[in-house]
Amino acid sequence: QVQLVESGGGLVQAGGSLRLSCAASGRTFTSYAMGWFRQVPGKEREFVAAISRSGENTDYADSVKGRFTISRGNAKNTVYLQMNNLRPEDTAVYYCAAKETALTSRTSTIPTGYNYWGQGTQVTVSS
Repeated sequence: QVQLVESGGGLVQAGGSLRLSCAASGRTFTSYAMGWFRQVPGKEREFVAAISRSGENTDYADSVKGRFTISRGNAKNTVYLQMNNLRPEDTAVYYCAAKETALTSRTSTIPTGYNYWGQGTQVTVSS
């Protein structure tokens, strides 16, 4: 089992930046591919970004490509989401997720493929 705790959300003006962090505890962090998802009320949870166990492969939703960057610090058991040039439509609760996988280079964009989830952190972008 792994526990995930997100931080770094908040209120920012359009065009601004935020950096989300997700600290993992429990089992070996490097056993997990990691992902960020977001959800607004009344809508399904949507994929934002993913990173493989090794960190060599990443994947992004088209809506955030070129603005968001996912990274991981395996020594700190933490995954990050750097969000630049934020837009009002980025407003959502952002969730960190962990997927146990034997494949070091695999990423996953599908929420149901993840085993563990954090509690979420609110990001609000004002226009």
